[in-house]
Amino acid sequence: MNIPTEPIGSVPRPRALIDGMRSFSAGGISRSELDALVRDAVRDTVRRFEATGSPVITDGEQGKPSFATYPIAGLANLAPDGVKIPFADGHFRQLPRLTAGPFRYAVYCDGYLEEARKHTKLPLKQAVISASALSLLYPADGIEGYSRDAFLADLVRESGIDIRRSLDRSARSVQIDFTEGRLAVKLDPSKALLRQFIDLNNRVLGQLSPEDRQRVGVHTCPGGDQDSTHSADVDYAELLPDLFRLQARSFYIALAGEKDRVKVLRTIRECARPGQRILVGVIDPISPAVESPEQVRDRVLEAAEFIPLERLGSTDDCGFSPFGDDTSTARDIAFEKIRARVIGTSLAAAKLGNSAH
Repeated sequence: MNIPTEPIGSVPRPRALIDGMRSFSAGGISRSELDALVRDAVRDTVRRFEATGSPVITDGEQGKPSFATYPIAGLANLAPDGVKIPFADGHFRQLPRLTAGPFRYAVYCDGYLEEARKHTKLPLKQAVISASALSLLYPADGIEGYSRDAFLADLVRESGIDIRRSLDRSARSVQIDFTEGRLAVKLDPSKALLRQFIDLNNRVLGQLSPEDRQRVGVHTCPGGDQDSTHSADVDYAELLPDLFRLQARSFYIALAGEKDRVKVLRTIRECARPGQRILVGVIDPISPAVESPEQVRDRVLEAAEFIPLERLGSTDDCGFSPFGDDTSTARDIAFEKIRARVIGTSLAAAKLGNSAH
């Protein structure tokens, strides 16, 4: 019996790359020097991913300034004073604000995929940011001569292109990062904002063929940055019924860090739709402790009591370093956790296989 296991995406950057990104932003090094640092980091990341035994890998998002803002890096029609995302420990991240249309991506993810492919023959997955997250770039008071509807039409098109380009570059799968799902419920308990987000992402997914949608998944978590979260206090029961309306095949659901995993698993069992594949989080990137393979095994076995085996998989709760400057988790620790996930999932699969006989 095989139980699929996949990473979410980011792993901590090497110190040389973090310093290089800061130096580049300050004008201290050239673009070519930064690109060389990124190539070195991707090469090392892929090598270390392979050493964990992971059957599917990523580039660790080494070249992204953040999981959310990579498409808009370098655009001229942005101001720095956009929406603030507050975290439980008091820090916040701030998105840029769009100042003029039309909206276009400056960067598509297939470039990251192409670089990673140079260093491995293993299946690669590619994470992309959701259209709903980028919809927050549009200011509440509008933009003269560029309506919100026109912006959303441009955004839906660009987001679809980002997904298709990665699929066309032979990504095993594409993962839409929808970390703002629980946050939307926190900001608007009526869930009108959440449902707007779901509908917008379904507009993007509607551009894909049914076959392509089988290779697309959605990741949800309570946010993770500098060992803090932005919406862990939101009950999954408020999110999951709407989340499973998304027209994707796979759902990567943070679970290891939840206070009541069984309650969440019951909600998944009640709300997931036929044919949807559920990869539950068995690794908590925020915790400094490395999970043992036996802990991972037990978490997978727990999930198997609620999710049919043919639809069950394992993953990490979140990326380990979704923002380029986040140094809260050591690079070595992240790979130890990934290795524990791979081994522990295999242990669970073996036990479930033996139980079936």
